[in-house]
Amino acid sequence: MSDSARVRRLAGRVRELVASSLKTQIKDPRLGMITVTDARITNDLREATVYYTVFGDAVEQSASAAALESAKGVLRSTVGKRLGLRHSPSLTFVADQVQEHVANIDDLLAAANAADAEVHRLAAGAQYAGDTNPYKAEEES
Repeated sequence: MSDSARVRRLAGRVRELVASSLKTQIKDPRLGMITVTDARITNDLREATVYYTVFGDAVEQSASAAALESAKGVLRSTVGKRLGLRHSPSLTFVADQVQEHVANIDDLLAAANAADAEVHRLAAGAQYAGDTNPYKAEEES
């Protein structure tokens, strides 16, 4: 078993290496405006999952995914050489859906604010359901 701190450190290093290699080594025209957001490595250091986002529409995202798949071998050899491990981890690229999650949360917050405003509007003209003083003092005899 590997140390979890070492695994986290190597995952951060994989993220940095893939991002810099995409900027300097990979000259594929299909590769759009891509950002490497995270990387995770299994405890045996054999498989690495790299999460990325692409700025653009669905066509640009699919083209960037194809470019990453074709550059996987070059990126794996670069990562393997620079990490200094006995075995180079195999790379898997996963599109990170951060932008869709942010849009969904924004829509939910806007709906909650609209509902909150409606509740305050309805409560402005509300009256109590019973007497204003439900605790009546006993009449003195």
